[in-house]
Amino acid sequence: LALSSLSNTLAVNNSGRGIINVASSTNLLTDSKNVQLVLDPSLQLLSRKQRKLIRQNPGILHSVSSGLQTAIKECKWQFRNRRWNCPTSQGPNIFGKIVNRGCRETAFIFAITSAGVTHSVARSCSEGSIESCTCDYRRRGPGGPDWHWGGCSDNIDFGRLFGREFVDSSEKGRDLRFLMNLHNNEAGRMTVFSEMRQECKCHGMSGSCTVRTCWMRLPTFRAVGDVLKDRFDGASRVIYGNKGSNRASKVELHHLEPENPAHKPPSPHDLVYFEKSPNFCTYSGKTGTAGTAGRFCNSSSPGLDGCELLCCGRGYRTRTQRVTERCNCTFHWCCHVSCLNCTNTQVLHECL
Repeated sequence: LALSSLSNTLAVNNSGRGIINVASSTNLLTDSKNVQLVLDPSLQLLSRKQRKLIRQNPGILHSVSSGLQTAIKECKWQFRNRRWNCPTSQGPNIFGKIVNRGCRETAFIFAITSAGVTHSVARSCSEGSIESCTCDYRRRGPGGPDWHWGGCSDNIDFGRLFGREFVDSSEKGRDLRFLMNLHNNEAGRMTVFSEMRQECKCHGMSGSCTVRTCWMRLPTFRAVGDVLKDRFDGASRVIYGNKGSNRASKVELHHLEPENPAHKPPSPHDLVYFEKSPNFCTYSGKTGTAGTAGRFCNSSSPGLDGCELLCCGRGYRTRTQRVTERCNCTFHWCCHVSCLNCTNTQVLHECL
């Protein structure tokens, strides 16, 4: 989602001001763990439209916050072996200056956070955590010869609609960055929708499964992250398009075109970007990159996590450390677990 939208408006701070004051009692962020979810300190409150959406949907703010935090964790996991490893900070800018750029990494951040909100809201509906939505009972068709619709389908339609209205509402303008942000927000939401799967429960004597009850289930968020990571690797570089026709609608008038005319236009599922990524090898205060010095690498890997690539050719140092962990655990009836302490030596390689 637009980090200039959700993250910098979900103000969670120690002073207790910001969104907490405008939310209803059922929306209070009681489990923030002092996580700072503000990108721009000047935007401590949600927009008027976002506040209205929160009031209209009691219980939803917890879901939005949870979705964002899940997205941050998934971003870190997907890029754990890359030069850019989705770094975050406890300061006012969670993802740093990268969100103000138009590169691939920015595209992924917007898509994964938008997907996180959609996924979390859709699941919360089916769990009964949001007063204004329930399971999706509209997905009840004729079924098949040995199964019928039933159960509690996750409400992806409500999740997508709320995500679009809430997340996209702070994006203003008609420039290339605006179009890119909206496109990647929607790509994240569509990924959650397209990865939904049908699940069924068997009925019959002795589990014979003569009849099944089926419903639509959200994918795991890891599956969503995997798909978006693949689309990150295949992201499309775009330019600002303008048909320049008075007959074109406002939507058609401003659009994204592939930078290379020989390439196909990006599909709604693709991630898009318009500028080259910064050099993530070394520290730069201007671009906000931390560099890879001090990162751990795999000396035996030829891939992106290998010391040669991750350390950008600077070399690495090797050190050993002794780690004590619980091992050989045994369960004793009833109810006690006894373990031994095992000490192992680990060899670590650290980029210079």
